[in-house]
Amino acid sequence: MEFFGVRLVGVNTENGQKLLLTLALGAILIPARWLVASVVRLAQQGRGNEQARFWARQAVNLGTALFLLLGLLSIWFDDPARRRRRAGDGRARVRPAASGHRDRRVFRILRGQNFGVGDRITMGGVRGDVISLGFIQTTIMEMGQPPAVQGADPAMWVRSRQYTGRVVTVSNARIFDVPVYNYTRDFPYLWEEMVFPIAYDADRERAERILLDCAARHTAPLEEYGRAALGEMRRRYFVRDVADLHPRVYYRLTDNWLELSVRFIVAEHGVREVKDAVGRDVLDRFDAAGIGLASATIAIVGLPPLRVEGALGARPTADEV
Repeated sequence: MEFFGVRLVGVNTENGQKLLLTLALGAILIPARWLVASVVRLAQQGRGNEQARFWARQAVNLGTALFLLLGLLSIWFDDPARRRRRAGDGRARVRPAASGHRDRRVFRILRGQNFGVGDRITMGGVRGDVISLGFIQTTIMEMGQPPAVQGADPAMWVRSRQYTGRVVTVSNARIFDVPVYNYTRDFPYLWEEMVFPIAYDADRERAERILLDCAARHTAPLEEYGRAALGEMRRRYFVRDVADLHPRVYYRLTDNWLELSVRFIVAEHGVREVKDAVGRDVLDRFDAAGIGLASATIAIVGLPPLRVEGALGARPTADEV
C-alpha cells in the first residue's frame, strides 16, 4: 500500500530513517513551541488586552504548524523522481489544488477577515461571542434570543441577548455555506425599538416627549461614539446618509390603541440593561403624567330591550319550579 509514493505497509531502511527523523522533528518542535509561548506570555504579562494575547497564541500555533508541515514535506517527499511522478499525475494536481483552496479558507478565518475573537456573531444558527478560533472550528459562547425570534432552532430559555452558559463549536466550513451576521465588527451599535401602546384619547404629545427624554437620557453618550463609527462605515462602504442616531418616535394606528415606537441606538453588549432602564423610566413618567398603557378592551355600545313577564312579587308555583 502506497500513499503519494510512500510505502505505508512494510518497513524498509528508507522509511525507518524518515520515521526517526519525524520523531526527532516532533521532539524539537514541542519544547520549542512551549518556550516561544512562555516568552510571549511573559512579554504580555500585566497587559489587559485579551485579544492581543489570543492572537499571539494563534501566531505561535500557526507558526508551529507551518514548521511541522514544512519539516514533514522535506522528510517524506525529498525524492525528485517521486515529485516528477506526482506532477505528471493529473489526479494529484487536482488534490493539491483543492487542498490549497481549503488552506486559503483557513487562513482567511484565522486572519479575522470575517470575524475575530470577541466579536458577537450569528453563524450556523448559533448566536453569541467568539471566544476561540481554530483551524477547523470556531468556539462561541452562546447567548439567548429576543422574544421576536424565540421560535428559532434550537429553542432558548433566555429571552434576551445574554449568555445562556452553553459553549458551542461550529465548523469553519459553515462560513462558506451560510450567512455570518457580525454585530460588532465594523459598526458595534444597533438600533433598538420599544413599543408603548396608549389610548387614543391620551395626551400623545406629552407621551412622545417622555419617550424621547427617557431614550436620550440613557443613550446620549452613544450618539457621539456611533457618529464616529458611522463615519468610518461611510468611508469604507457605500452607506447612504440616512441613519439617524437621535431617538425618534413613530406612530402606528391600530384598531385598539395608538402604538408609539421609540427608536434609539445602543451598544451591542448590554442591550437588555439599557432597555430595562428606559422601560422603568417611561413607566414612572407615564404614571406621573396620568398616561396609562392601553390593553385589549371590549366596549359595549348598546343592549337589546329586556321584557320581564309575570306578576311583581308573585311566588313561582310547584310546576314552574
